[in-house]
Amino acid sequence: MWSATLAWQIRFDDASLKDLAKLDKPVAKRIVQFLRERVAALDDPRSIGEALKESKLGEFWKYRVGDYRIISSIEDGELRILVVRIGNRREVYR
Repeated sequence: MWSATLAWQIRFDDASLKDLAKLDKPVAKRIVQFLRERVAALDDPRSIGEALKESKLGEFWKYRVGDYRIISSIEDGELRILVVRIGNRREVYR
């Protein structure tokens, strides 16, 4: 069995949990798997994400999983990634 120590904690706020619950099960599973296996294991989670520019959301980062986007806040002091929104790329920024 392969196990990795995760460098970063992944946390979901209430809105992102509701977003996740609305998705099809395979899509939701793929997104959670992406966060755990790809993002949390990185030394620098910014290396595969992209900063949101001119956003009313503030200082947030996005990750792309197919047609879906994960909007998150990277909290360096806590080594935590707080997921604030998850949704289809056409709707998540509204």
